[in-house]
Amino acid sequence: MYNFVFENATKVYFGKGCVKEHLPAILAGYGDTVMLAYGGGSIKKSGVYDEIVSILRENGRNVVEFSGIMPNPTYAKVLEGAALARANGVSLILGAGGGSVMDCCKAVSLAAVSDEDVWEKFWMRGEPVDFAPLPLGVVVTASGTGSECNGGAVITNEALKIKSGRDYPQCNPRFALLDPTYTYSVPKGQMISGAFDTLSHIMETYFGEPNGDNVSDSISEALMESVVRNLRAAIKNPEDYDARANLMWCSTMAENRIIKLGKKPDFEYHAMEHQLGAYTDCNHGRGLAVLHPVYYRHIYKYGLPKFVRFAQKVWGIERGGMNDEELAAAGVEALAALIREIGLPTTLRELGVTDRSMFKTIADSCGISAGSYKRMTHEEILQIFEECF
Repeated sequence: MYNFVFENATKVYFGKGCVKEHLPAILAGYGDTVMLAYGGGSIKKSGVYDEIVSILRENGRNVVEFSGIMPNPTYAKVLEGAALARANGVSLILGAGGGSVMDCCKAVSLAAVSDEDVWEKFWMRGEPVDFAPLPLGVVVTASGTGSECNGGAVITNEALKIKSGRDYPQCNPRFALLDPTYTYSVPKGQMISGAFDTLSHIMETYFGEPNGDNVSDSISEALMESVVRNLRAAIKNPEDYDARANLMWCSTMAENRIIKLGKKPDFEYHAMEHQLGAYTDCNHGRGLAVLHPVYYRHIYKYGLPKFVRFAQKVWGIERGGMNDEELAAAGVEALAALIREIGLPTTLRELGVTDRSMFKTIADSCGISAGSYKRMTHEEILQIFEECF
């Protein structure tokens, strides 16, 4: 394993009823004005909104609402939230939702207390955060991104057509409340997309050096197998508490930095999907589902030992008479079969992408990851987009 430094400052409260049980005591550590941030109307339909607002008001808090956070949060939305927080003297941001809400709130927590252009300084130049962001807590209502236990935030600058992600430990939520029952009302398609995003996060860490035996890879294998098993169970019964709880905690484990310790992850296909999303506004998990098998068919021969382990440990494929290359390829095809089984798209056309002429522009805008078995070129990324079409 490579050397590492581990840090995670988020305190997690997990389980049925955790919001009602713990949020009142948590609020005692913050000021009088809370900005409640959320997306569309789903938390109102599910009753989560009423429960949170009731707790806030019963504990004497002024509630400032910041709603309408979109699936691919924009920098303009970040600036809107920051202005609202400053104007109302907000002492705590409470984000209620999935990854998009959490990501947006992290960026708002920086922009609300900074006089600089946070997009240019932090998302483009990646400069260190040398001040304390506005305190942030989250209530997770849709699992998948694992954003609740890291400082990562993916923001889209619509004017520049750039979707960029950064992970600053200072932006970690102070606390995260995870009640699996809050995810029951998430539409089936969104639940499946979120679970695949979790699987994708694990794979991007797993398929990277070192290839020798290490704790991080062993944990990742267990998590991947758990995601597949519990996703199937949740599809069969959307209110299977154990399945929902396991998917929720797998999501957190995928992105709380633990499985990345001592690893050199491969973020290339996430970079590709981010730019695809910046130009088409496609759903993140669905975009990843289209890209994954094609991308892996391009790189598996360069990482045979790990792809062989993937086939055997995650999918239970027996070697039989197969050589390493055939066994590794069988693992990739097992992933492709799962994508078809759970109803995710397999082509860009299914995502609504009809204009192939934009592929070169999108490919040229993708960053090149250093941590992959095969270093991509913009030409090969273009080829992958064409094959996905």
